[in-house]
Amino acid sequence: MTTSPDPERTPAPTGAAEPLAHGLRPRHLTMMGLGSAIGAGLFLGSGEAIATAGPAVLVSYAIAGAIVVAVMRMLAEMASALPASGSFSVYAEVALGRWAGFLLGWLYWFMLIMVLGVEVTGVAEIVAGWWPAVPQWAVAGAVVAVFGAINLIGVRQFGEAEFWFALIKVAAIVAFLAVGVLIVLGVIPVAGSVLGDWAAHGGFAPAGVAGVAAGLLAVAFAFGGIEIVAIAAAEARDPRDAVARATRTILWRILFFYLGSVAIIVALLPWDDADALTSPFVAVLEMAGFGGAARLMEVVVVLALLSAFNAQVYGTSRMLFSLGERRDAPAPTTRVSRREVPWVAVLVSVFFGVVAVLLNWLLPEALLSVLLNAVGSALFVVWLLITLSQLRLRPRLEADAARAGEPMRLRMWGYPWLTWVTLVALVGLAALMLSDDAARAQLAATAGLVLVILGAFLVRRPFARRHGWDDVRHG
Repeated sequence: MTTSPDPERTPAPTGAAEPLAHGLRPRHLTMMGLGSAIGAGLFLGSGEAIATAGPAVLVSYAIAGAIVVAVMRMLAEMASALPASGSFSVYAEVALGRWAGFLLGWLYWFMLIMVLGVEVTGVAEIVAGWWPAVPQWAVAGAVVAVFGAINLIGVRQFGEAEFWFALIKVAAIVAFLAVGVLIVLGVIPVAGSVLGDWAAHGGFAPAGVAGVAAGLLAVAFAFGGIEIVAIAAAEARDPRDAVARATRTILWRILFFYLGSVAIIVALLPWDDADALTSPFVAVLEMAGFGGAARLMEVVVVLALLSAFNAQVYGTSRMLFSLGERRDAPAPTTRVSRREVPWVAVLVSVFFGVVAVLLNWLLPEALLSVLLNAVGSALFVVWLLITLSQLRLRPRLEADAARAGEPMRLRMWGYPWLTWVTLVALVGLAALMLSDDAARAQLAATAGLVLVILGAFLVRRPFARRHGWDDVRHG
């Protein structure tokens, strides 16, 4: 297995060599990043995290957010210098070797495919609750058909659809924050106590440091999805500038939305009120007197799931296309339509998304749990290899920029020290996961998936060498 890159055989990737359209604008990338990270995990999952750590979950979110901000800054640095549809998979291959690119590409593809199935199933269940006469399979089929078509029409159409979906979610968050602030300030009178009766329920950190640590596990991957910005950058009109402009604002906005929303919730709801935390956004809106809050939030969650499904069809298809370009996926996955869309890769991803839906409905619960657990901490492996890739690539990027006589568009702060700090934080997160039964099961399942993918890489190597596939260049 190759452990270091050969700069003569593995030149830097360039988005210009890829036969894809360049129809995305910075506003598309910005809203895509916001929309991908703000989803059902925030609207529904935040309650579980609050119940674990109490109000001190804000510390958990801040720590997780700091890690994600650092990782995304590293990814943005590489993407602004070397835009490629395979994004971190390509960067890992250039920095660490063919094995790393193969692993990250297929791991990310599998992770999103499984998530596609979960999201479509969630939409189908909610919509079936609105209209019981409509079978869930019909709803799932309609979602797959519509968003598969959007992704086939063209990247600009995809970008516009994702822009408006994300805008609705962001508007919902802003409205929620406005209502919450008005309640806290006493403009909207409510029954109960602001600051959620903290003193009567154990104070700010009722479970102490252990609760903050457990809360960190609950929220660590809540920010997942933002990495799609780096994948989409390769199809922006000015890839190098677009990703730099988008990521400068996305990260802080996401932190504001997450921390602001959770701060409002913990200020108004007792952390040990299990009923309220089942759907905390609904509970706060009902406190303010919005009687239709539950149905409204269901609509927002459906839109969040549809937005994420749309973005993930895009992400899986571009990653598969990139793997095909590097001869790590079947050659037909590189076929591009007249609209400059990798149509085979889109259809393959949609097909396996349908398979994932069927797995959600047909598999025994134990087997499905293993598959979903493998997805649970896959993002951790992605972040870890992004960090290692940036650590190796930064000197090369600086040298390339110096030879070109122009500065790098975007730099990681405090290199290499902050990169090392982030790496240590990720290793610490892994150690924390090993101390928790549920997280340990996720880590074990992901480790098993990683071994399967690396095994596939080792099996394909003799064929790759025989046919000269390992000599493929990146553009």
